[in-house]
Amino acid sequence: MARTTPHTPPTSDDRPLYGRIAELLLGELRDGTIPPGERLPGERHLAAHFGVSRETVRQALEVLRRGGLVATDRRGSHATLPGRPVEAPGSLTFPVGARSADPCAVDRATVTWETPPPEHARALGLAPYRKTLVHRYRSVTPEGRSLRTAVTSFSSVALSEVAELARYRGRADGATPAQLRRAYDWMRKAGLSLHHRDSITQVGGASSVRVTRRVHDQYARPLEITDLVVNAERDTLVYEFTLPAAG
Repeated sequence: MARTTPHTPPTSDDRPLYGRIAELLLGELRDGTIPPGERLPGERHLAAHFGVSRETVRQALEVLRRGGLVATDRRGSHATLPGRPVEAPGSLTFPVGARSADPCAVDRATVTWETPPPEHARALGLAPYRKTLVHRYRSVTPEGRSLRTAVTSFSSVALSEVAELARYRGRADGATPAQLRRAYDWMRKAGLSLHHRDSITQVGGASSVRVTRRVHDQYARPLEITDLVVNAERDTLVYEFTLPAAG
């Protein structure tokens, strides 16, 4: 970011200032001013660059973070936007089906480096007690009541071939927020075709269903397995679909 002249955000826009700053920053991500994967300048630098406060920059970054355009770890924030818009057809938000339709629902997600559940280890071909990246997701009401939960274990293939996933090992402490909304985009960008197989069964006599999702690539190598529990009453069904590799 060599430019030093602060931007003047448009004044005729009814959006909050941080929304306008997010759009300006997004423009720089898309035009290559900040290349994909490159660390962003610090909040102080961005505040001076756009002529706003650091709090406004912080809010703008959160907007981009929620959209999967920026990721943050202990080394700072970096651009994750690929060469084309993230709204490309066929894009799936991970974990598929985990987000509640309740507009007041809050997403909570973390990652750990641990031994996965035995059934996950078997599905992924992992040796007993071998650790891997495990993602836990909850959609909750403002009062903290769970609406949907999902537990995902990633295979050694996924971690070795998808750099964006492998990077999370260093922050897999079970406490740091870790939204992986673009996990499937990252896999496709790595050249993997994605075959999903979802088995849906009712959980006992409760008004909930369990979705067990298995994803493998074009070589039949397992990539991840997810157990998603949602509040619903439906018959058991299985459906499959494939996403081709990007490019």
